[in-house]
Amino acid sequence: MQFDLSAVETGTLVVIGTLVFAVMIGAFMMASAFAAMVLVGAGRLAWYLVAGAVVGLVHGINNGWDRLVHHASTVELPADFQVDFGTDFRADHSGQASPSTGTYPRVVLRDS
Repeated sequence: MQFDLSAVETGTLVVIGTLVFAVMIGAFMMASAFAAMVLVGAGRLAWYLVAGAVVGLVHGINNGWDRLVHHASTVELPADFQVDFGTDFRADHSGQASPSTGTYPRVVLRDS
């Protein structure tokens, strides 16, 4: 026995067609919402990874700088870099020329 659509009323076909179209639109909206959630989740994951990498890089730079400064503070300078404030900063002592700031004696900064 074959199913004959000509026996079904036009109004019934319109209702069935409308319901099928509504199910198709609903399935498309659900798939779109799922894709949006996946993309948002991937974006958040990427954000957390990039932010974690940047924070780790900044902490690494800070740690390295801290170690360098602490190491530099423990280093003893050789005698030729020692400054004798009684003779090196006399008014008639011209010092070493610097191209941008004029002429002044060389000074070694210890804890800058």
